[in-house]
Amino acid sequence: MKKISLFYIFLIFLFVLSLGFILQTGRNLEPEKKNFHSSQISSEKNTNAKNYPVKTVPLRPDFLDVEAMGKIFSGHLRQPISRLLLQLIIIMLSARFFGKLATLLGQPSVIGEILAGILLGPSLLGLIFPEGFQLLFPKESLSTLQILSQLGLLLFMFVIGMELDLKILKNQAESAVIISHSSIMFPFLLGAGLAYFIYVPLAPEGVDFIAFCLFMGIGMSITAFPVLARIILEKGLTKTTLGSLALTAAAADNVTAWCILAIVVTIVNAGSFSSGILMIVMSLTYMLVMWKGILPLMKRAGNLYTTKESMTKTITAFFFLFIFFSAWITEAIGIHALFGAFLAGVVMPDKKELRDNLVEKIEDFSLTVLLPLFFAFTGLRTKFGLLSSSGLWPVFFLILFVAVLGKLGGSSIASRMSGKNWKDSLSIGILMNTRGLMELIVLNIGYDLGVLSEEIFSMMVLMALATTIMTGPGLKFVEFLFTKESFTTTNTGILISFAQHSRGLELLKIAYGLFPEKKKRER
Repeated sequence: MKKISLFYIFLIFLFVLSLGFILQTGRNLEPEKKNFHSSQISSEKNTNAKNYPVKTVPLRPDFLDVEAMGKIFSGHLRQPISRLLLQLIIIMLSARFFGKLATLLGQPSVIGEILAGILLGPSLLGLIFPEGFQLLFPKESLSTLQILSQLGLLLFMFVIGMELDLKILKNQAESAVIISHSSIMFPFLLGAGLAYFIYVPLAPEGVDFIAFCLFMGIGMSITAFPVLARIILEKGLTKTTLGSLALTAAAADNVTAWCILAIVVTIVNAGSFSSGILMIVMSLTYMLVMWKGILPLMKRAGNLYTTKESMTKTITAFFFLFIFFSAWITEAIGIHALFGAFLAGVVMPDKKELRDNLVEKIEDFSLTVLLPLFFAFTGLRTKFGLLSSSGLWPVFFLILFVAVLGKLGGSSIASRMSGKNWKDSLSIGILMNTRGLMELIVLNIGYDLGVLSEEIFSMMVLMALATTIMTGPGLKFVEFLFTKESFTTTNTGILISFAQHSRGLELLKIAYGLFPEKKKRER
């Protein structure tokens, strides 16, 4: 054995022996310390100094005291940071697992992530393992979870705003706006009508009808733009007319719905007509400042900072500060911080390199770590047991029917009126019926404002999940329906050409031009 190894062993032995001697000898000072402390009590009574208790950890000769070790370990688990780390581990594992499972089943991964959050809540985990649920998600830990989830939503909404290409709104503006606004007005009106019938038994105590009605309307009207974009990409529809129109309509829907939501939140928070008008004016002023003042400045910044080398930590910090400042402004106005983050993303420079760099810095962490916390927090608020105990399942199916009828029906009719065939019209309607994450954001805002009760919140969450799950199978059903129909038509034929085959179609056109009745008879 080398000398250095022997020295190392000797050093460890000397350290342990010396430390043990100091600790054992120091224990003899404890009686003297108690006497000294008691002699100081009378003099300290007349001072304003605070006495903080000192926790003593006695050295036990029995190092295998399982009961004591269990208590110490349990105490460590109940520490806020320890519990938060455990929550992060379980939530992230569940989100990844169920997200992958949903992908394997042909569904967007967000479906699995939402489902994971619901399963971790009182609807399943709290039902089958209440002790573990209380240990993992006690009430005092939910505030931290909510703040982190809101931070994740801020970054997510910034990315959504940044990825919203306003140019596509100009290319198909007329059809897209008509389809988009029809897909908002139809379900909004139906949701408002439904609110009239369920307000008395299901609205929270003290909530006025206008606030409840408006939130039921906007809750029915949302389209999940990011989920829809992912579905269109996975289906290979990005460069098709159908995919482009659906994406444009969803983008217009996204902008319009968030503006309506901002107005609804303003009305709910205002408390009076004059304060409501003031909040709306302030909101419009801020949007105008962002559009006319900040957007040109951001375009100039985009010309300077595009490459990864130019995106220094200082520049990155500036963009983060811009996100948080914009979110703070809209929160201070009263229209929610998420709207400010979304608006900050919309006015970002239209430079692909810059946007890709920012998305790379933000999206991975926010989508992987923080956003699953939002799903889990939503799941903790969702209580499907209330539907069974209160006999509310018929009400849920009514909500689901109204939501699908308004969104799918309104979008399909508007698309058909704009000149699309029934296949494309129904496909657009099914795509616009996708709600997903955006719906959950609206519902949580309504819940935080006290406008939505636990029962309504749970039913609307389930409706959002169901309508998003419908999208993939619905598109396949429409494809099957119209493909089957095309096999039964006689409007197709086979052209067999010899020699110069390229002239076959030209000769056929000439023949049909000379004998048009032959073409009609063959058809």
